[in-house]
Amino acid sequence: MATRILLVGTARSGRGRREKSESIDELAALTRTSGGDVVERVIQVRPRSDPATYIGLGKVTELARLCREHGISLLIFDEPLTPTQLRNLEIRTGVRVIDRTALILDIFALHARTAEARVQVELAQLEYIRTRLAGMGVQLSRLGGGIGTRGPGETKLESDRRRIERRIKVLRDALERIDRERTTQRRLRACAFRVALVGYTNAGKTTLFNALTAAAARVSDRLFSTLDARTRAAELDRRTRVLVTDTVGFIRSLPHQLVASFRSTLSEIREADLVLHVADASDENVSTRMDAVTQTLEEIGAGDVPVQVVFTKIDRVADSDILARLSRSCRGALFVS
Repeated sequence: MATRILLVGTARSGRGRREKSESIDELAALTRTSGGDVVERVIQVRPRSDPATYIGLGKVTELARLCREHGISLLIFDEPLTPTQLRNLEIRTGVRVIDRTALILDIFALHARTAEARVQVELAQLEYIRTRLAGMGVQLSRLGGGIGTRGPGETKLESDRRRIERRIKVLRDALERIDRERTTQRRLRACAFRVALVGYTNAGKTTLFNALTAAAARVSDRLFSTLDARTRAAELDRRTRVLVTDTVGFIRSLPHQLVASFRSTLSEIREADLVLHVADASDENVSTRMDAVTQTLEEIGAGDVPVQVVFTKIDRVADSDILARLSRSCRGALFVS
């Protein structure tokens, strides 16, 4: 039986409610990808967050009531929460609480199939957990309390932190080896023209990759189905051969832990000769999502790589005015079905 889930988001003003509603829709899609059942959604208009519970005691009481009435066992917040806020929310609602970052990390873990992807995802998860250990002190402590054990002793928090630090070092060393191997592979391919497919998650990158290279990479309608960079050759004509790389999808507010952990994969984008920015023409939020991709390219140091926009899924667009508007806003863009 799927976990019954309530989604929570906050808008700073009434005018920001629509944008938050779109973000909650995306959070619902992420939740379904992870196998959850979205039962309720709550959007609160609040100018400032509450440092103790993020949403204030009145709204927490309302959420606790909704959880009891609908048999909800998990709350997912669209915004990042502090360890203190997570703990207070769980105590007062009686159910488990996570935020958007934890959900995205969970989906990456669900879809990690290769050894490289699993290392990258585990490192990102541990980096996230490490930042949450601070502030959990009392409930994680195991101080000595008798003869021979008096004094500060060793808290569970400290031992957890040390264990996590050791594992993080092992994973970082593994990624360093992977990075060196990828660097060697890129040097061997340096004479070829390199193209990187980038775009929002589920925009159609892998479908385009298969069409360009005659590959048979697995295509899925789920978010983040591609976590590993794949490179294949594409023969444009008898004398022209390029290397095309399919990359991990981007998303708004992509956790910085993932950006850091996937640096070896994302370096394929930074060192490309051309980026094909794949965008879903049938997505009503396509402009916002294209902006998120452009921002992520800047963040990973690929902002100077030449970009060609490719709009996909035009067979799903019934209104020709939409395609005309996209054509005007992105001069030189290509349109494919």
